Amino acid sequence: MIVEEKQEMEGFWIAGAIRAIQAISYVCDLLTFPVYLVLQRPWEKRKKSRRVKAKLVSKDENSVTYRSVDSPGEMHVAMKKRKVETLDEMLLWVAQIHNSKRCLGTRQILAEEDELQPNGRVFKKYKMGDYKWKTFSEVERLAASFGRGLRNLGMRSGRNVVIFAETRAEWMIAAHGCFKQNFPIVTIYATLGDEAIAHGINETEVDTVITSHDLLPKFKRLLELAPKIKTVIFMEDQLKPTNTSGYKDGVTLVPFSDVIKTGNTLKIEPSPPKADDTAIIMYTSGSTGIPKGVLLSHKNIIATLKAYCDVVEIRSDDVFLGYLPLAHVFELLAESVCLLSGVPIGYSTPLTMIDSSSKIQRGSKGDASVLHPTCLTAVPLILDRISKGINENVKRGGPFKQAIFNFAYEYKLKWLKRGYETPLCDKYVFGAAKQVLGGRARLILSGGAPLSPDTHCQIKLCLCVTVTQGYGLTETTSCATVMDTYDRSTGRAGAPTTACDIKLVSWEEAGYRVTDKPYPRGEVIIGGDNVSAGYYKLKDKTSEDFYQECGKQWFKTGDIAEVHPDGCIKIIDRKKDLVKLQLGEYVSLGKVEAELKTCPAVENICIYGDASKHYTVALVVPNPRHLEELAENLGLRPSSLEELCNNPEIEKAVLQELVEQSKKCKLEKFEIPGAVKLCAEQWSPDMGLVTAAFKLKRKAVQERYQHEINRMYAS
Repeated sequence: MIVEEKQEMEGFWIAGAIRAIQAISYVCDLLTFPVYLVLQRPWEKRKKSRRVKAKLVSKDENSVTYRSVDSPGEMHVAMKKRKVETLDEMLLWVAQIHNSKRCLGTRQILAEEDELQPNGRVFKKYKMGDYKWKTFSEVERLAASFGRGLRNLGMRSGRNVVIFAETRAEWMIAAHGCFKQNFPIVTIYATLGDEAIAHGINETEVDTVITSHDLLPKFKRLLELAPKIKTVIFMEDQLKPTNTSGYKDGVTLVPFSDVIKTGNTLKIEPSPPKADDTAIIMYTSGSTGIPKGVLLSHKNIIATLKAYCDVVEIRSDDVFLGYLPLAHVFELLAESVCLLSGVPIGYSTPLTMIDSSSKIQRGSKGDASVLHPTCLTAVPLILDRISKGINENVKRGGPFKQAIFNFAYEYKLKWLKRGYETPLCDKYVFGAAKQVLGGRARLILSGGAPLSPDTHCQIKLCLCVTVTQGYGLTETTSCATVMDTYDRSTGRAGAPTTACDIKLVSWEEAGYRVTDKPYPRGEVIIGGDNVSAGYYKLKDKTSEDFYQECGKQWFKTGDIAEVHPDGCIKIIDRKKDLVKLQLGEYVSLGKVEAELKTCPAVENICIYGDASKHYTVALVVPNPRHLEELAENLGLRPSSLEELCNNPEIEKAVLQELVEQSKKCKLEKFEIPGAVKLCAEQWSPDMGLVTAAFKLKRKAVQERYQHEINRMYAS
């Protein structure tokens, strides 16, 4: 009774305080409104957001085709005038323009030291220094030397070379060294299993691999699976010497720096590529099976770079934070835009990115706090986690802090929708959240999967950044649609870029038609210079997914979208994610997962639908802290995560939260999971359950948890 009275009194004072703040804000709004109206010109922002971004260029009863209404931008025109058609020509050109400007930066690791934790355990932490930079002219010179060094090791023009390493400056230098000598690079995710890695190496018949100190030990096993490898070049560690003993006889191990030193002394002429030559054989992450090698030519990549420069606003003081895998087409193209535009790239890892990262010493600064980036890329799963982290921090601050946050959030959202900025709110309420990424971040590029509207909105408001969502695939060189700079909507992937046309084709079986009202719907087909020639050594699959029409290369994506009146598309489904239930209803598994990922209890989720049943079930990786709160509310004693996941009461409570979230997101009754299994293990790329871009490997998840799926349906 006393506790209830105390809570009631506390609620009364909080409500009173919020009403007082509302009154003060109302007065401030009245006084400052004329000033903000003149300075911020909100009507212009609203007009730019509403403008038509793509036009209908052809239509028949089964398809509609849209094209960007935008003209080529300044960089696009300059590249055409200079006839920059390959990545080699691009680097030579930008090295002349930006010469002594910072290009690629690596944070110095001064030492690795033991740090005692409050619980008595000892963890290894890095003592970090500043960023050390290479200029554009230095990067071009190092790339040229590396290319000559490879020629000295026996490489010849047209021969493939594998890059199997983490994201770092040497990765980009190695790639451009290969481009200069016309060696197609084969990119393979560092998180793939041995068999998938060996598949890429063997299929492309490489005898030279470029890897890193940390990944080199994998080759003690891989060399047995990939017998053609003769040379392994490894990027050195900043602190530790690399142990090169115990490797297969007949294989030469060469330090990365030695290749460059050798190249410095040689007079070998470059063997520059042509526009149609293959630049990259990029292996997909294998979310739907064995990874496929996508052939990307210099022409494909240059087309995407021109299109990205047309749509993304780049400023003279921009700095890019690079941390996603460069083996992923999205990160590689984003960093290539930075090179083209003279934007410095500072490299990081999830272990050192922010002040609270696991390898940063207590009281020390993470990479973002030292670099102060303005731009970075992210995949939706990372943004979902940041969003949930913000909510948890606010909740831990107590009822008053939560009430202040909610008021400020709704206040800012109201004014943003009207076209205004809220500088005081940004500084005093959301300033601390903005500092997590160094305090200067203005743009987050999101790709790899659809971003939920709730997460999009919260990241934009709380981190005070523009979140630009795009849509593309490895097969289209990461390019198809990108949100306009002034687009204030959420949940959409933007309009076609200047590189390609977007066609929707009716999919009758699932009831998606281009004649649908209010929006045309159908499978997305992409056509343009950014579209790959096909898959490496997979003629049948290439014929199935690619075709030529009207002088353009087209790719069938398998994604389902709707087109809005302004020419922007919204991805609403995926052919391979569609399941027909017992009573004939179609469920889009990906759509349901995207909505339920915003549930506080969910860290990751996989929805499964059995065609012989009338409902779906859910496999959920729970948020550990949320599970502990649930246990406390249910009066359960503290337990390990595994015990909590196996507790029927917790399971029931999480299912109830999923049902409530489903209703909030307006899911159909048949889309709402009827049962849930909580999975204590985190799904990581190392486990083979998600890709390096954190997309679900649906088949792998199903196989691993088939017993639990059977149990859910049996119950």
